[in-house]
Amino acid sequence: MHLLGAPPQVPPVPAVLTDAISARRVLRLRYTDRAGTATTRDVEPLGFVGSSTGWYLLAWCRLRDGIRAFRLDRVDRVTATSERAPHRTVRPEDVQVPDSDLRTLTLLG
Repeated sequence: MHLLGAPPQVPPVPAVLTDAISARRVLRLRYTDRAGTATTRDVEPLGFVGSSTGWYLLAWCRLRDGIRAFRLDRVDRVTATSERAPHRTVRPEDVQVPDSDLRTLTLLG
């Protein structure tokens, strides 16, 4: 965990999301980006990131073939698949949130 100042208020997180993260299950997200474009993505959850602008799910995005941070308030729908996510290593520099905005970084083991 990496702390820089007080983290923002933690939003309610759907149980399906937290359960899938604990079980290392691949998630299927319906996600709306900042431009308002909705996509469906299969992601491998890695942890949560708190910044000054909100909370994010940090995950390996299979569509983009890389680590992405998904704002929790932009996740429209989430379902857990039966597929177990492979172990991936993530470094703090892989996080797409500027250091000046980073408040909390929690990675899954």
